[in-house]
Amino acid sequence: MSDEILKNQQNGEKHDYNENDIQVLEGLEAVRKRPGMYIGSTSARGLHHLVYEIVDNSVDEALAGRCDTITVTINSDNSITVSDNGAGIPVGIHKQMGIPTVEVVHTVLHAGGKFGGGGYTVSGGLHGVGASVVNALSEYLEVEVSREGHVHYQRYERGKTMCPLQIKGNTDKTGTTTTFKPDGQIFETLEFDYNTLLTRFREMAFLNRGVRIILSDSRAEEPTGETLYYEGGINSYVAYLNRKETVLHPDQIYISGEKDTSSVEISMQYNDSYVENIYCYANNIINNDGGTHLTGFRAALTKVFNDYARKYNFLKDNDKNLAGEDVREGLTAIISVKLSNPQFEGQTKEKLGNSEIRTLVETVVGDKLEQYLEENPQTAKMIFEKCLTAARAREAAKKARELTRRKSALDETSLPGKLADCSEKDPTLCEIFIVEGDSAGGSAKVGRNREYQAILPLWGKMLNVEKSRIDKVYSNEKLLPVIKALGANIGADFDPTKLRYHKVIIMADADVDGSHIRMLLMTFFFRYMRPLIENGYLYLAQPPLYKVERSKEFFYAVDDQDMERQLSEKGWTKNDKNLTIQRFKGLGEMKPEQLWETTMNPETRTILRVTLENAASANEIFSDLMGDNVEPRKDFIHENARYVQNLDI
Repeated sequence: MSDEILKNQQNGEKHDYNENDIQVLEGLEAVRKRPGMYIGSTSARGLHHLVYEIVDNSVDEALAGRCDTITVTINSDNSITVSDNGAGIPVGIHKQMGIPTVEVVHTVLHAGGKFGGGGYTVSGGLHGVGASVVNALSEYLEVEVSREGHVHYQRYERGKTMCPLQIKGNTDKTGTTTTFKPDGQIFETLEFDYNTLLTRFREMAFLNRGVRIILSDSRAEEPTGETLYYEGGINSYVAYLNRKETVLHPDQIYISGEKDTSSVEISMQYNDSYVENIYCYANNIINNDGGTHLTGFRAALTKVFNDYARKYNFLKDNDKNLAGEDVREGLTAIISVKLSNPQFEGQTKEKLGNSEIRTLVETVVGDKLEQYLEENPQTAKMIFEKCLTAARAREAAKKARELTRRKSALDETSLPGKLADCSEKDPTLCEIFIVEGDSAGGSAKVGRNREYQAILPLWGKMLNVEKSRIDKVYSNEKLLPVIKALGANIGADFDPTKLRYHKVIIMADADVDGSHIRMLLMTFFFRYMRPLIENGYLYLAQPPLYKVERSKEFFYAVDDQDMERQLSEKGWTKNDKNLTIQRFKGLGEMKPEQLWETTMNPETRTILRVTLENAASANEIFSDLMGDNVEPRKDFIHENARYVQNLDI
């Protein structure tokens, strides 16, 4: 609501709704007006999405059989250059628009070769807005097309064409090179993260067997880069994801099939962990919310395993069937489907909706997986032993859950004894601080705003769920108060609509022990309440480590770097005799008013939202840092030790 309308309403004035209120945004103005509608956000996530849009176009060329090499370069000024050896964007005059086709692609929304014109049988670019949206949100974009013996060039600035299509020279090659610089008027940050791009393009190289993606970063004094090329395709992808796990069988189970213009390929392998990691793609686009391909896979997997278990007496006559979660425990799988007319939910393509794909996946998995199990009885036996163990643990968890519910531990009307709840009942307005220690919890209870801030003190370190099945979680006295306070259950039963707070803030000491507690809690939320993170409800408080005072003036600093920065800004020096530096040993040392002022007051605090950019990368981090294998932790410490600047002993 605009300030003018709000002012009129407060003054009791009415605003007539007439033809002057209807705005027509021409060209790409709509994209610049509402960028979030097209790229999700204007944060770092949206910034990187621009690169993905251009690279996806090159990958579509590879899917059409016209391209095998894609080069992505982060230039020294944080602009991006994407080059491919495809056919090149057509440069002839577009019959409908009367301008060069390459200009149409970059300046007209919903214009592209992916709407049934025959240019692409399979494509990730469903809406035809990729290049034009990137152009609209860039300070400048330059495109060079090698085609028909010439190098064609055009430049745009903030979506507007700056020059006619020009011929720069002759060539015997084909392909498209795009250079763009995101617009500082649009984005919150213009700094690209090399590792974020590397993760994405490694994924693309796995999904497109035989396609070479070369990523380089020219910003440092010594440029870095990596060539991503995998002949094994998604089998190599599963091997990569399981490279630090103890696998139950050495080779991946590969399944593929096709019908009409649709195809599916699946690679799967079991490890000895307690979590499932299934990643779904449609036309190379990751579907974080799954869709019909995931539904078909899960249904077929459960049916095949139960049929096989009955046939070979892994399950006796009086045994219950294996549940879906039993047969997926420890499973790493990639599901990749290709289809000519994908139906996605939203521009960011989080979920696939094609009903025919469920039938295709279910049929192919049903036939091919049954055949594999028959031909590989030893592997089948190892997998079923794990499934049966998972089923027994699930039954134990059910009993533990029922027992704790009878004791009111999970009763929705019963809250933890140590919880100091807020008076507000609308979860969108409520926040809960999960606080380390009774002492800090006491200060937080006194200092909080009781209307909308709840406090849940936790004492000591809770269970590391990475090393435990769900039955252990239900019997853990440190985690039960968290489950109980949030009110949405856990695991497969987790229901985000029942959450009692839409801000869940972990508040731990600014030291090593506090970091460990934050990691334990984040592991728990990632494994058993992942939608909490996906919906943006999880935060980390940033309590100060120092209070620096001189005369009657003082400031708080969250770490050494923050303290040095503020000292420099004020012109203070550490050797000043009038300067006092207090280092807080923990939250419990802070007075309630200090805790409110520095860490809890929405107007003065800084809290960090925990986001999930890439589920596969997050899974690897939690597995490395919190899992049973020691070697990945050693490797992580060796690789990151040089970054440590303040280590509490």
